[in-house]
Amino acid sequence: MFKEERDENLFSWKQLGDLERGRPNLGMTCPVVVYRLLQYTLRDELIKQFDVEKGKQVFINAGKLAGAEFCKNMLNTNLEFNEFVAELQTVLKNLNVGILRIEKADLETMELVLTVAEDLDCSGLPPSDETVCEYDEGFIAGILNTYTGKAFHVKEIDCWTSGDTVCRFAIRLE
Repeated sequence: MFKEERDENLFSWKQLGDLERGRPNLGMTCPVVVYRLLQYTLRDELIKQFDVEKGKQVFINAGKLAGAEFCKNMLNTNLEFNEFVAELQTVLKNLNVGILRIEKADLETMELVLTVAEDLDCSGLPPSDETVCEYDEGFIAGILNTYTGKAFHVKEIDCWTSGDTVCRFAIRLE
């Protein structure tokens, strides 16, 4: 499935498999601790083999790819913006990813500030001097890029690890 080196993505939604058939007893859910175990050990290994900035960029890029595929396969991209956001909020909450809120939205300039409470990636982590939600930055950018056809820059400005109780993201067109 991922044997050769390449520049283009080979990932597609179908690679996630038939989860109902494959997990008839265990179902679709998995504890957050298992997700974080994968995420933070992978993050550690990327930083160890490369460096902090390269590790962060890998997570952002992976998030963008995941966000784009998520948008194409889980969301209705034909909805008007407010309806699209409402659907995104519902889907993220139903999947236990987090509780999305829009704090500010200027649709003329496409500048947004949004928060995610109970974030899958970091809510409950110990305090740190860094934000850790690079994957989320990419994921949000990938969703918005796919929905609008425009490139977005997403930057986490507050995080659970920096002492906030939500993750806050500033979003603008690139």
